[in-house]
Amino acid sequence: MSLCRVLIVDDFPAFREFVSYLLADSARVVAQASDGPEAIRKAEEHQPDVIILDIGLPNLDGIEAHKRISVAAPRSKTLFLSQYEDEAVVSSALSGSSYGYVLKSDASRELLPALAAVLRGQKYLSRGLASAEA
Repeated sequence: MSLCRVLIVDDFPAFREFVSYLLADSARVVAQASDGPEAIRKAEEHQPDVIILDIGLPNLDGIEAHKRISVAAPRSKTLFLSQYEDEAVVSSALSGSSYGYVLKSDASRELLPALAAVLRGQKYLSRGLASAEA
């Protein structure tokens, strides 16, 4: 069984490395990007299985980048990984073709289950957000 191919997009290099560490046994990180335009270019170039995408990016936010990535890499599935808990932001992120949303504060325990769900074609919502909506 081959590892899924992942693009990690976050403007903080240390956080990208943390995500790479979490994914080490479950995925192959094919590229990293630090802003929206770079994310679009790398998604088009690498056509990853999953894009782990922050929302608060410089030059082009993650939600707008996702819309453009959907055209550049239509088979790639997007999983948002963000610190934003605001209901309007989460709703906007999930209103498109994205597959899930994980809070950065939940990443160490939820990123791998979220990735597995996304790869199965299922939606995933961070537990912290799910309990807030209940």
